[in-house]
Amino acid sequence: MIAGVVPVFILIALGYGLRKTDFLPDATWRPIEKLSINLLYPGFLIPAIWGADLSGGSARAAAAAAVVAVLIVSAATLLAKPLMTIEGPAYTSVFQGVIRWNSFVFLPVIQAAFGAEGLALAAVMIACIIPVTNIACVAVLAKWGADQRAVTPFQLVKAMLANPILLACLIGLALNFSRVPRLPGISDTLELLGSAALPLGLIIAGAGLSFTEVARRKFTIAGVSFVKLFLMPPLMWGLCILFGGDHLAQGVAMLCGAAPGAAAAYLLARQMGGDAPLMAGVIALTTVISALMMPLLLFLHHLT
Repeated sequence: MIAGVVPVFILIALGYGLRKTDFLPDATWRPIEKLSINLLYPGFLIPAIWGADLSGGSARAAAAAAVVAVLIVSAATLLAKPLMTIEGPAYTSVFQGVIRWNSFVFLPVIQAAFGAEGLALAAVMIACIIPVTNIACVAVLAKWGADQRAVTPFQLVKAMLANPILLACLIGLALNFSRVPRLPGISDTLELLGSAALPLGLIIAGAGLSFTEVARRKFTIAGVSFVKLFLMPPLMWGLCILFGGDHLAQGVAMLCGAAPGAAAAYLLARQMGGDAPLMAGVIALTTVISALMMPLLLFLHHLT
């Protein structure tokens, strides 16, 4: 189980090496990322959720644990803002850093550790958590970002519905709850697309890492990383137990908390006046620490 996680981070390191050695031109990575997010990952997620057994309460417990944990940490971070000696744009990146997580890394780890059953739980968690994190992060950026642009509810809903990962989760859930049988040709095509999603997504995650800011702003980035990777996992795990999740759901929830920062947070910071370099540093450091935390948490989970 734990050994299966190692290739996930080897592929991330491979992506980082390919980017640093200019194996591909910089301009090439953006179209590859677009292909992966808009086509390959939906091809992976839709059949995974479509064929999953969601009749038990574990999926609900894991999803509730993730959402409640994000709400608790969001509220605590908002309450702590008056105590922080950083400017508004930097605060928005701190906020994003403690609540957003990288599904490119999270899903392959879950597949390696828990197989198809764990993957289905993880996909349901993603479908529930994306709206929560997007609403919270956009609201914080609208208030404290350098642009401070007002975001209407319509624009927020439109932005969420344009998220291909969320749409794929919703389509998979709709097909599952409607009990639509497997469709020859369509299901096979989706699975072929999905087979390329995880390895390519990990390489892309590695290619996007930037450590430039880590040394310059080490205390801020270390603080965010501590909350994200040392407080969030036990919080999600404990909440999942509280909500009645079984052993599998508890493991998936714990690893959800230990997933690194999301590359999408960097893009949102750049678009809405956040501190994008700080966000890039948070993503880089949390990815490195996550490579150590996830196998350790899996080992501890296996002992329980």
